[in-house]
Amino acid sequence: MGIFERYLSLWVGLSIALGVALGLWQPQVFEVIATLEVASVNLVVAVFIWVMIYPMMVQIDFAAVKDVRKNPQGLILTLVINWLIKPFTMAALGWLFFKVLFIDFVDPESAQEYIAGMILLGVAPCTAMVFVWSQLTKGDPNYTLVQVSVNDVIMVFAFAPITALLLGVSDIQVPWETLLVSVVLYVLLPLIAGVITRKKLNAKGSQGLGVLLSTLKPWSMVGLLATVVLLFGFQANTIVSQPQTIALIAVPLVLQTYGIFIIAYLAAKWMKLPHNIAAPASLIGTSNFFELAVAVAISLFGLHSGAALATVVGVLVEVPVMLSLVAIVNRSKNWFNQA
Repeated sequence: MGIFERYLSLWVGLSIALGVALGLWQPQVFEVIATLEVASVNLVVAVFIWVMIYPMMVQIDFAAVKDVRKNPQGLILTLVINWLIKPFTMAALGWLFFKVLFIDFVDPESAQEYIAGMILLGVAPCTAMVFVWSQLTKGDPNYTLVQVSVNDVIMVFAFAPITALLLGVSDIQVPWETLLVSVVLYVLLPLIAGVITRKKLNAKGSQGLGVLLSTLKPWSMVGLLATVVLLFGFQANTIVSQPQTIALIAVPLVLQTYGIFIIAYLAAKWMKLPHNIAAPASLIGTSNFFELAVAVAISLFGLHSGAALATVVGVLVEVPVMLSLVAIVNRSKNWFNQA
């Protein structure tokens, strides 16, 4: 394990602090970067995510993807968690905290919007960052690709109906451009680039691929840290100006993340999945497609709404919480069979 992976929590913490500091010091720079969007997808963030996941895509061996059908339990677990459990537990926790436990701290209208934002996060399973969590836990990259691909297909058909059901509104205007552009930028294009790279290197000899992956591996972590700096720079003023509100929203989001992980991880052990499948299968359900959630919250409730703020808080808590789960997964490897 290299210095980046060994001290990743420290680097992420420093990146969070740097992002907030830069966002407060040079807000106009982040305002300009925030305008570089296509269909509500920030292109600068997309570039950093590319740097992050391209090395992982190079590892994917399409000849081995077909082997997923020999062990479908991990895929089944992912789909059950993402579409039959997670959206509904998120809605239940939102109601519990903002309609019961935190009722004296927020007004009813804001409470409803916070719940709506949480629901949007719960109905949007992660697309890009999953590859990072899978790599950090030495998950099967081929299996992870299939999990993400199937989730993306289901999301196209299931996101709007489930969101409408849980929000209690009938006219959900899903920004399909955001959904499709994100999938293309974060999954399809880097996957194609990875396949082409792998094919060319394999044609030149057996060692070329290993050399390239060793060279690119640190850049994958650099992409992650740069993404963290940008995301926290974008939200620096919100973090400083509304700390109490952010803390209130963060509590149920953190509980939801750990709760979903516990359910998925214990189920993976009960199903006797190998660790390199159990790890991404459990983590994929705990991470969120925050770009889509933020875009839908803004389109439905407005840029300065409580729903939009709740989705932003989801971004703020995700990286630190997911890193803690990665550490748990890596330390409990002996619980599972090894593939």
